[in-house]
Amino acid sequence: MPVSRLHQSLIALSAALAILGSTLGGAAIWLHYIAKPLATLLIAALVWRHATPATYAAYRRALLAGLGFSWLGDVLLMLPKSTLALGFELGLASFLLAHLCFLRALTRDARWARPLWPLLFLLLIGCANLAVLWPGIGAALRPPVLAYMLCLVAMSAQAIARARSLATPASSLAALGGLLFLSSDTLLAYNKFYAPLPASALLVLGTYYAALYLLARSLPAGAGAALSGLTSSSRT
Repeated sequence: MPVSRLHQSLIALSAALAILGSTLGGAAIWLHYIAKPLATLLIAALVWRHATPATYAAYRRALLAGLGFSWLGDVLLMLPKSTLALGFELGLASFLLAHLCFLRALTRDARWARPLWPLLFLLLIGCANLAVLWPGIGAALRPPVLAYMLCLVAMSAQAIARARSLATPASSLAALGGLLFLSSDTLLAYNKFYAPLPASALLVLGTYYAALYLLARSLPAGAGAALSGLTSSSRT
């Protein structure tokens, strides 16, 4: 998928400002509020502007839906409780829907959990992490957190299984994106339910934006040209 250098720079700048605003806090938190959803929108635009033939239309639609729910989750999770009491729960639900959309995309051209070992391996890791985090998770949050973990593991495992099955550069990007999403949410969970992590904004948001970017770039290179209206000289 060809992407203009300007578009990539805007994504990187927005992600960096989101991380900076979260790290500084205080008055700078507004920088985070603006840049965090903007970065996700810019990543979604990569997929939106990508012309896709019928063979990848369903993959593209599911990917866009997943990025849309991710954007909504961004907005809901960053709102303080004084603004939205159930912001975390609603944000968790939005990201669960995002992973279901990504999972749908990843099963369009590959069988579910074939091979099976990525799912079993990531389930084992997920259960181990959940055992550590469980005491710090409130009783009301335990069912949704468990459901979210299972959905996230399923998406990440399917991305790996699909890459093993298709063995294409594009499918490898999706697999790495799935693993980075799993890493980002694991770091977020430890930061929230276990103990504050040093440089948590950099670790959590850095892996998150990398995951979204790789998933967006996972449309096969031959699937179509970017509808950017830019001249070929501006391509990377």
